[in-house]
Amino acid sequence: MNICKNLMPTMRQLDGFTKYCRASYFAFIHSSPNFSVEVHTPDQEVVIALGSNVGDRLHNFNEALQLMRKSGIQITRHGCLYETAPAYVTDQPNFLNSAVRAVTQLGPHELLGALKKIEKEMGRTDGIRYLPRPIDLDILFYGKLRVSSEILTVPHERIWERPFVIAPLMDLLGSTVDNDTVACWHSFSMHSGGLFDAWEKLGGETLTGKEGLKRVLPIGKGLWDWSTKTSVMGILNLTPDSFSDGGKFQSVEAAISQVRSMISEGADMIDIGAQSTRPMASRISVQQELDRLIPVLEAVVGMPEAEGKIISVDTFYSEVAAEAVSKGAHIVNDVSAGLLDSNMFRVVAGLKVPYIAMHMRGDPSTMQNSENLKYDNVCKQVASELYSRVREAELIGIPAWRMIIDPGIGFSKNCDHNLDVLMGLPNIQAEIGRESLAMSHAPILIGPSRKKFLGEICSRTAGTERDPATVASVTAAVLGGANIVRVHNVRDNVDAVKVCDAMLRHRKSVSPS
Repeated sequence: MNICKNLMPTMRQLDGFTKYCRASYFAFIHSSPNFSVEVHTPDQEVVIALGSNVGDRLHNFNEALQLMRKSGIQITRHGCLYETAPAYVTDQPNFLNSAVRAVTQLGPHELLGALKKIEKEMGRTDGIRYLPRPIDLDILFYGKLRVSSEILTVPHERIWERPFVIAPLMDLLGSTVDNDTVACWHSFSMHSGGLFDAWEKLGGETLTGKEGLKRVLPIGKGLWDWSTKTSVMGILNLTPDSFSDGGKFQSVEAAISQVRSMISEGADMIDIGAQSTRPMASRISVQQELDRLIPVLEAVVGMPEAEGKIISVDTFYSEVAAEAVSKGAHIVNDVSAGLLDSNMFRVVAGLKVPYIAMHMRGDPSTMQNSENLKYDNVCKQVASELYSRVREAELIGIPAWRMIIDPGIGFSKNCDHNLDVLMGLPNIQAEIGRESLAMSHAPILIGPSRKKFLGEICSRTAGTERDPATVASVTAAVLGGANIVRVHNVRDNVDAVKVCDAMLRHRKSVSPS
């Protein structure tokens, strides 16, 4: 869905903010050989664009962000990650592009100097403009200021003609205006609807997902464009007490056989869990979880059939996450979104792998108590609580471009709540989009497989009898915007997903908008 277009009415709030900025807050910096003024104020909010098309582009981004922090640039928000075709000089490799919001006490020209120093340290040399480069750092906005000098123009003079700049810039905003600085940024576009109008006039969301502008998430050695198809994640439980298949795959041999079967049936991802998170499950120690997990993980990673498949580890322990990634896991899937281990965000930030943050209240032993099942508006509150977790993760150092969100079907929710979530994924996205368009664009994972609420609806006591109900719920989720479905029965759900994807492609071809 096009979050920006759907929420455009909220941009009426811009008018008052813009008039306020124009009356009181705009400043102008001009410098020439005979005239120079530098304004120093604490904690100016800035927007910096990043681009790279030489070497390990993602490593270049990570290094640049680290050097920016060391230079007094405190990063507060990240845009999504885009792979883009080169502009102007087209005979060169594709770029990675993104942008960040940050606060700094550096003046505008000091900030420019700091960014040029980073570019030089990372190997960029002076030469012909628009040619390949390991890193390109541009100041798009600096507080509420317009800057014009021989070496710096702010807002950046070519923002309005470049989709690869506007797209990540949009990600740094919410669909509502969060402060008067952002209102000024909107007014710089000279459109009545602010930056949203500028983006729509370039083509808006219709531009993404195409060869020239693909929103991607780095997994393993590749870049995943989740707009092309829905991914099926097969579940491998190594626990003796999971609600559906506990005890079936505790030996390495049985686990490998199950993984081989799921891959042959079309699984794109395998999610390996060694700790039960069913309601009222007892928690095991880090060491117990590792003892169950690592032998199987090592065997799975070594399988020829697993080549090119994504391996996820389902854990809420940071120590388990770190060890699993060191043994070859590509993703950390945390049902608690960092609530059960205060070190999780910091560890995952250092691991530089994708992070699945799921909504849950309490822990598995308390999540279904009466207090944790109280909602006034389940979609709105799930979105708000989930956003607060990913926001904290982002501030600690997990960029938005590594985030995957899971509304937590069956966790701290009763049957009606689960149905509300399944039917309300666009509402959850839109609610998150009020705060951060980048987070609203994050891939959504849905895991309804064989859950209790399906048994309640269909009068199916045994988990294995709920596969047809799972297919129905997966269908609803995919048509509502889910990008990953986590299931026990891979074969039937792969077929369901293929049909849903075909319907979505057909709908898009009939109505491109």
